[in-house]
Order: sequence, then structure tokens, then C-alpha cells
Amino acid sequence: MGDMANNSVSYSGVKHALKEANHEGDFGITLAELRALMELRSTDALRKIQESYGDVYGICTRLKTSPNEGLSGNPADIERREAAFGKNFIPPKKPKTFLQLVWEALQDVTLIILEIAAIVSLGLSFYQPPEGDNAGCGEVSVGEEEGEGETGWIEGAAILLSVVCVVLVTAFNDWSKEKQFRGLQSRIEQEQKFTVIRGGQVIQIPVADITVGDIAQVKYGDLLPADGILIQGNDLKIDESSLTGESDHVKKSLDKDPLLLSGTHVMEGSGRMVVTAVGVNSQTGIIFTLLGAGGEEEEKKDEKKKEKKNKKQDGAIENRNKAKAQDGAAMEMQPLKSEEGGDGDEKDKKKANLPKKEKSVLQGKLTKLAVQIGKAGLLMSAITVIILVLYFVIDTFWVQKRQWLAECTPIYIQYFVKFFIIGVTVLVVAVPEGLPLAVTISLAYSVKKMMKDNNLVRHLDACETMGNATAICSDKTGTLTMNRMTVVQAYINEKHYKKVPEPEAIPPNILSCLVTGISVNCAYTSKILPPEKEGGLPRHVGNKTECALLGLLLDLKRDYQDVRNEIPEEALYKVYTFNSVRKSMSTVLKNSDGSYRIFSKGASEIILKKCFKILSANGEAKVFRPRDRDDIVKTVIEPMASEGLRTICLAFRDFPAGEPEPEWDNENDIVTGLTCIAVVGIEDPVRPEVPDAIKKCQRAGITVRMVTGDNINTARAIATKCGILHPGEDFLCLEGKDFNRRIRNEKGEIEQERIDKIWPKLRVLARSSPTDKHTLVKGIIDSTVSEQRQVVAVTGDGTNDGPALKKADVGFAMGIAGTDVAKEASDIILTDDNFTSIVKAVMWGRNVYDSISKFLQFQLTVNVVAVIVAFTGACITQDSPLKAVQMLWVNLIMDTLASLALATEPPTESLLLRKPYGRNKPLISRTMMKNILGHAFYQLVVVFTLLFAGEKFFDIDSGRNAPLHAPPSEHYTIVFNTFVLMQLFNEINARKIHGERNVFEGIFNNAIFCTIVLGTFVVQIIIVQFGGKPFSCSELSIEQWLWSIFLGMGTLLWGQLISTIPTSRLKFLKEAGHGTQKEEIPEEELAEDVEEIDHAERELRRGQILWFRGLNRIQTQMDVVNAFQSGSSIQGALRRQPSIASQHHDVTNISTPTHVVFSSSTASTTVGYSSGECIS
Repeated sequence: MGDMANNSVSYSGVKHALKEANHEGDFGITLAELRALMELRSTDALRKIQESYGDVYGICTRLKTSPNEGLSGNPADIERREAAFGKNFIPPKKPKTFLQLVWEALQDVTLIILEIAAIVSLGLSFYQPPEGDNAGCGEVSVGEEEGEGETGWIEGAAILLSVVCVVLVTAFNDWSKEKQFRGLQSRIEQEQKFTVIRGGQVIQIPVADITVGDIAQVKYGDLLPADGILIQGNDLKIDESSLTGESDHVKKSLDKDPLLLSGTHVMEGSGRMVVTAVGVNSQTGIIFTLLGAGGEEEEKKDEKKKEKKNKKQDGAIENRNKAKAQDGAAMEMQPLKSEEGGDGDEKDKKKANLPKKEKSVLQGKLTKLAVQIGKAGLLMSAITVIILVLYFVIDTFWVQKRQWLAECTPIYIQYFVKFFIIGVTVLVVAVPEGLPLAVTISLAYSVKKMMKDNNLVRHLDACETMGNATAICSDKTGTLTMNRMTVVQAYINEKHYKKVPEPEAIPPNILSCLVTGISVNCAYTSKILPPEKEGGLPRHVGNKTECALLGLLLDLKRDYQDVRNEIPEEALYKVYTFNSVRKSMSTVLKNSDGSYRIFSKGASEIILKKCFKILSANGEAKVFRPRDRDDIVKTVIEPMASEGLRTICLAFRDFPAGEPEPEWDNENDIVTGLTCIAVVGIEDPVRPEVPDAIKKCQRAGITVRMVTGDNINTARAIATKCGILHPGEDFLCLEGKDFNRRIRNEKGEIEQERIDKIWPKLRVLARSSPTDKHTLVKGIIDSTVSEQRQVVAVTGDGTNDGPALKKADVGFAMGIAGTDVAKEASDIILTDDNFTSIVKAVMWGRNVYDSISKFLQFQLTVNVVAVIVAFTGACITQDSPLKAVQMLWVNLIMDTLASLALATEPPTESLLLRKPYGRNKPLISRTMMKNILGHAFYQLVVVFTLLFAGEKFFDIDSGRNAPLHAPPSEHYTIVFNTFVLMQLFNEINARKIHGERNVFEGIFNNAIFCTIVLGTFVVQIIIVQFGGKPFSCSELSIEQWLWSIFLGMGTLLWGQLISTIPTSRLKFLKEAGHGTQKEEIPEEELAEDVEEIDHAERELRRGQILWFRGLNRIQTQMDVVNAFQSGSSIQGALRRQPSIASQHHDVTNISTPTHVVFSSSTASTTVGYSSGECIS
């Protein structure tokens, strides 16, 4: 305890705090008091702080922390705080148990049908018909051989066993998928760090280690990890829309609104706060608890009751129905209605409720294809059953003129069950339930491997969308360049120095002005630290441009830290922080004589326009006319920019003591009439590997555009170095202003046609604001100029890039330089901030698409053959040549195992040699259709030859027209065996989908493929030789095996023959597996930003809307009743009744697995996992 007191003694008032420390854990304030305080808003909170604690320093005193030094960092103290106020950890939703996943897998319709069929078959097999009267039942009577009657149950049992296999495999896949994503999620969380002050040192600690009493530094771009109260702030603006639904940024200051809430984003400025609530007690945590993230439904209800009792919250914490379902990553929550916030515009509400992304393109195409195939399968199976039943009935009662005898009923029913099982078998084989599995495996495998390629995928579908990318809008700084800035040229005392001058060459007054200006007018979080390794480069922490300026001071043999010690951050009178609109930063200092000096730095052309004087060679300020400014632009700034340097201007202005104090909020009057100190040129070298990566992109049909805040000459120089611009090409380089002028009409509205004239040729957009970036991305995506809809990837690191990252099809955030806000809005995080990693993402994306196509080519061949064989066989011989259990084994091979084998092919560089497929390209190309039909033809010829002439060829008994419980025949076993071996060899064929001849190329690079093919072959031998009655197999001789293998290998030779036929000749071939086209969707469902939604989902959605509306109404009525009973305010309950418009959207996101939706009046959550979404 002693050193705890010592840590705080430097700070007045601690001794009193120790005396009155009678609350939990000896702290002068309880958890409940802090929670109650954090629930208040703006002026109420301020009043409460003043009444109860004096000011924020009073709270610091009670929490035993120093506003300047922070906590001591003593482990015992931290432990005591965690015991009193909790840890900064919100327990995740419990994962589904393996049994729950098994139960879910059992819900599959085809499996349920099979289970019923198997159980009926089992039941009937145990029923023995009375002896003696069988003659009356016609020729259908069963040829009972030794003990055959007793083995009738085996088929039913075997079907059940294979159902169990399928269920376990599916459940295990889901389970491992969920486990993988939780691992990924926790990795993302562990990597998130936050800056706090402990023991007077500014350090970064993992978010989970933050505790109540910590002094945290907040800055532009942070996502706040805990609740806190502001101690000191500079121009701090927060986006609280994630909590309040209000999109306006909230200004935070000590005298108006000092409360900072977890889960909100810092959009501007910087400051320090004392942490007052963490984990489940923070605002985010309270909502998560209300939503039952930590437990099951019952707990959720108890929790809600407790919450209500504890807090008598009269409608303050309520889930706004704004449900801004973000793209599946951040659970966006809506409690805490802010005071001013009205209900918002209906239209905004509608927009806010629209999901960012519907199903991914691939999922949309696959679902549609699966539904089509399923329908066809259902039709075939129904026809099969009808034909079998009719044939049997006509043959027995019409041709043989039999009577229906009561004692024969069980036998007839047994026949009908057998027909039913055959029908179900056809359906099982026809339905490609392996499709979702293949997608999941392929994506999960890719995501795992992409981690090694520095791509941390936050949303699974982004991985596949990337393969279709046609345009990449990239930042310059840090992505194309190394983000290691250094000042290499300077224009000081009217001289242009091509390298940093010696300090002696600069007049002392200019030097001192420069040193003070740079030291105080760079964020105090930017600093240069000694290198980690001997001989390494010094480490740049914070804003890289500011680090370059601080580096300039070190080159001039001056230390910025001395100035900062003399003028600490608290002593700064006013700070206008950098933002994308100002493109400058200014800091006001108050001098001891009452005068003020403002230092300003920013983009050279912007600051120079505000300069009316310049420091001359002798250190005196002289008049700076527009003509002089033009000279500097021509002779200094443009030459620097053409060498690819970023130019920054440094200036100052004095406000004399005698004059009335300026109106500090009127920024335009303050930052004007400046005196220019210097213009510096900052170099940021291009990453050496970038030109090659851009060349690969261009070869792969992807246009790379640079969008940067730098001036146009710098941008053009860097773009040429990178290879984005080629000399002699027809292209556009525009500045943001120019771009805006060209795309807007007279009324200032953006017109799509105008954008369409510009974007195809645009390669560089300089001096662009975040809105320009968003406009460009939206314009390219919405464009209809090219026949394919463009798929746009965007990179971003700043907070202001959030909207563009969200709008893009795939948003890449920088893992190192990126702010939390950018990461939150992104789909993939580049852990090394390198453009080459994007190229790898393209490769993996294309590989996913190809893997799915390989699997489809393989599976559809099996489908076509199996369905036709089962159908015709059943119709001609009244019995399917492939039995139900055999079909299930074939199904297992072609679904689960093939999806594993074909979906895990590693990508090759050759993937980058073709153009992107585009969003509308069908999954099954004409070449694939040629392969599918060609191989199906070969297999059908072989199977039917064996079926109808096999017994003569092999000199064995025919298996056709066998009685009901006859033992398995060699004949049918050969048919089954040859069929399976043809599939195995065809799996090798399926590795190539673009008509390549060498199907063995790189086969040994994929160990999983080899293992599965060999494993399947071994299991097939076991099934045939030892499967016996359950698998309807009898042992085969070596000769029969060799023939089977020979016929199987024939598919490889046949494949060579197929690939010689040019696809272009086969005009009759059709493509299949298109996505849902826009015109197929009813008008009213085509909301502005919604993309393809498949039919099944739309039907589901209509039902859900009605269901949820009903629930909403009941819930609201109950809320009103509860409010009356508890006597609390009724407004909270009434306010929760959402408007009809928003009710309609209340559920828009529920059927889309990627979204988390909080339905307002129920405060319950519907979280859906599709092929594995990570919810952070």
C-alpha cells in the first residue's frame, strides 16, 4: 500500500482521499457511483461531477491516480483495481457445443427424409409375414435364402450409420471453423494496444490490461477501449454514432461534455482521460450484457431485470432502432440516446439499416445453382418413385390379375419402402450439399494461409471478392512508399538548400523560431526513439511527417524534447489539430507578457496563401506578395514536388499584448496574416518491391489508381516511379478540386455520367479529401460504362478513409500505420502495410474461385451420371444398380472428401496471367460444361455396358431383377466399383478447368489431395472386399479389380480427347451458375446499396419481417405494462416502438449471416454465422 500512496503523493489531496477511503477496495468512489456517473450526458454529467467530486481532479484523487504521472504500474495495485472495478474484458458469447452443431446438422431436409426411410425400412424388415400364404402374393415373393430374412435390417442400419457419418463430418467442420475464427478474433484483440501513462512514462499496453484509474492518451483515429473523463483535450471531436445513432461529431471539452465512452471513435484532436469504467461496466459492456453476449436466453432475461432494478434508467439506455449493422465486424450498438438527438430523418434511418454487403458474389451464384440442381434432383427422384410404383402395381394387379390380400400388405409395403429409398437415394446424389462445405473449406484454408502472406482477413467473403477485383485505389504514403519520411531539402532564409543546411548557416532567430515551432506544433505523441538494434535506424513513433520534422531538428543539432519539457502539453493555449479539411495544424502559445504566438504547419500551397510576410536572409520579416508566392511555387515547390518530395510550409503569427483577445473559435481569422519561416521537402522512398507488384496487377487486368493527399507533382512523380503512369500513355492526373468541378453539375450535385467520363482514364487523384475518395469509389462501383460491374478494392490508413473502405467491395486497412477506425471499417488488414500483400490477396481470391469451379466440375459429373444411372436402372430393372448405402459413400467421396481435396490447391503465379472473371461470369464456363458432359458420356456408356452386358463379359450371374432380400451380386458390385474408380480418376481430371492438358501438374504440391485420393482408394477396397451385405457388395477377383481400374483410368485418356475438341465449335453448350440479375428482383426490393439477394433468402426475409413485427408489438406492449408496474417513466417504453419504416428494416440484416442486428424493442441480438464470419 505504501508505494501506492507514494505514487500519488505528488498530487495534492491524496491524503484526504486515503482518510475517507471507506468504499470498495479502499477507493474513494464505488463501482456503482462510477456507472451511474457514466450514464449521464453532457451538462448533467458536468453538474454531477461538480456537486459530488468538485472536478475531474477530485475523481482522480478518489481513484488514487495522478493526472500527470498516471498509475504506478505496481502489479499489486493493478490487481486491487481489477478486483474492485473489473477487468477490461467482455466475455464473448459462448460457442456452440459440438452436440448443438450435431443437432443443427441433423436439421438437413434430405437427411431427415433418409432417416425416416431408414427407420421405416428397419421396422418392416423385422416384420415376418405369416408363412404359407405367400403364393397368393404373386411373383413378388421374396426368395429367402439361408437366414436372409434376418439380414433385412442391415440396409436400414447402414443408411442410418452413413447419416451419422455425414452429420459428424458436418458438425466437426462447423466446430473447427468456429474455433478457427475465435482464434483469429482473439489474435486481432491481442494485437490491439492503447497508449497510457504509468509511472510518468508514456507506454502502450494491450487493451485488456487497461484498468480504472489509468490515464489514457487519446488521439485522432483511436477507438476508445474504455469509458473515461477528459482531463485535458485539444479540439477533441468524437463520433458517437455507434452508441447514439447521431452522425454529428460531438465536441468534447472540460467545461461542456467531458465524458468519453467506449466503442466511440476519435475523429479529431487529442487529449488525456482518466479511465472510469472498463469491461462489462463500460457503456459497450453494459449493452453487450443486455444483449446477453455472455450467456443464454434465460440469463439474458435475468440480467435485463437486474439491470433495470439497479439503474432505474428512465429510458436512457435503450437500444435505438438505428441498427447500423456494420459489415459483420463491429457490433454496432444503440443505447444512450443523446440529449439533443431527435429521432432522425426517416430516410437516413432507412439508409442506415441497409446492410453494407449482401451475400458475396460467389455465395449468391452458388446458392442459386444449388437450388436449381436441387429442384432438378427432386423432380428426377419423384419421377423415379412414381415409375417404380406404377410398374409394380400394373405388373402385379393388372398383368398378373392378383387380388390385394390383407396378409400380403406388409410385403407390398416393403416394396413401396424400397422404391421410396431408391427415390431418396437419387435425391441425395442430386443435391450438391457439398457446395457450402467446399466454399467453407476453401475460404477457411485460404484465410489461414493468407495470414502467412500478411493478410489478416476479417470477413471471409472479402477473400473471394478480391479475386474478381478490377480496380485498386491505393494510398501513396506507407502503401506504395516506405513511410519512413526524412527532410532532404529546405527553403530557409531565402535560400533553397538541396540538402539539410548546417545550423550555422541559419540566422539564430530563424533557427529558434523553427525549433520552437516544430517542437510544440507537432503532436506530443510523435517522437523519435533510439533504434531497437545496434546500428539500426531510429524509431519513428506517431505521425511520420511530424517525425520527419523532428528529425530535421536533430539534424540541426537541436533537441525538441528540451522545448517540450519547458512547454508541456498542458501549457499549450489552444490547438487546431490536423484534419483532412484543414490540411494544416496550428498551436497557440500564451507568452508571459500576455501576448500570443501561433505556429502553423501544413500543405505548402495552403499555408503560403495565408502568409503575408516571410523571414528574409538577415532574419527579419519582410512583405510577401502574391507575386513572390508564385515565384516560390515555381522555383522551390514545383521542383521539389517533381522529384517526388512532399512539401510542408512552416509559419507563425504574433498577437500583441495590448489588443483584445482574439476570437479563438473563429479559425479563419486566426490562421491568416502568417509569416513564413521555411518550406521543407520531405522524401518518402518508394518500396522497392512495389513496381513489380503493380506490373503484375496490370497484367492481371487490374487497374491501379493512386489516391493521395499530396500535391499533384509529388503524386505524379511517385506514380511514375511505381509504374502506375507510363510515359506516352493517355491518362488523367487530377487534383481533388478539379475532380469535383468536373463531376458536379451547376447545382453542385454529383452526376454519374460525368464520373463515367473521368474514371476510366484517371490514374492519380491528388490533394484529395476523404469525400473525394469515397465519391470516386462509389462512382466506379455504380458505373455502367463497362459491360462488367467494376469490383473495387481500396486501401486506407486514416480515420477519414473509413467511408471509402466501407463502400469498397474489399477494404484493406494498414496494420501498422492504420488507425483503429480504419481497421474497424476494413475487410482485410495488411499486417505489413505492403502493396505486394494485396497482389497475394488477389491470387488467393482467384484461387478460391477456381477451387470452387474445380469442385463443381467434379461434382456435377458425378451428379449427372449417378442420377441418370439410378433413374434409368430403376425404371428398366425395377432396382437401382447403385444401392442407397453405396450412393451415400459416393456422396461422401464427392462431397466432403472431394471438397477437401480440390479446395486446398495452393495458388500459382499463373492465376495472375488472366483477366478477372467479373461479377456476372457464370460459375460453370462452357469449357467446364464440355468437360462435365464429355466425362458423363464416357461414364454412362461404361456403366450401362456393364449393367446390361457385364454378366456375359465377366461370365457371372446377372444381378438384374433380383428378389427383395437377395444377397449382393458380383455383377452389381463390379458396376459400383468401376463407377467409384471412374470418379477417383476423374478427380485428377477436375484439377484443371481451363482445358489444360497436363492434369498432373503440381499434384505433389498438394499433400491433402494425394492423401485423400489414396485414402479413398484404400477404403473402396475394404468396402468391396469386406463390406458384404451392409454395402451390398460381394468380393471381387484380381482380374475383376484390374478391369475396374482399367475402365477407371480410361477417364484420364478420355479427358485428353475432350480437351482436343475446341469449345468454340460446340455452340450448343450453355453456361450455368449466373448470379441473380437485377431485373429478376422486384423493384421495391432494389434498395440503393443492396446487391444480389438470392430467391430463397428473399422468401425467408418476407416471413421474418412479419414475424418480427408481431414480436415487436407484443414486446412493446409488455414494456408498457412493466413500466406501469415498476412506476418508472413510460416514455422509455414508448420511445422504443420503432417507426414502420425502420421496422421494415429491423430485420433486413437477419437473413444475411454477415450481419449482427439489434432489434430495438427487444434488446436481443440475432447473430448469424455464414461460412464463418468473425464478429469482433
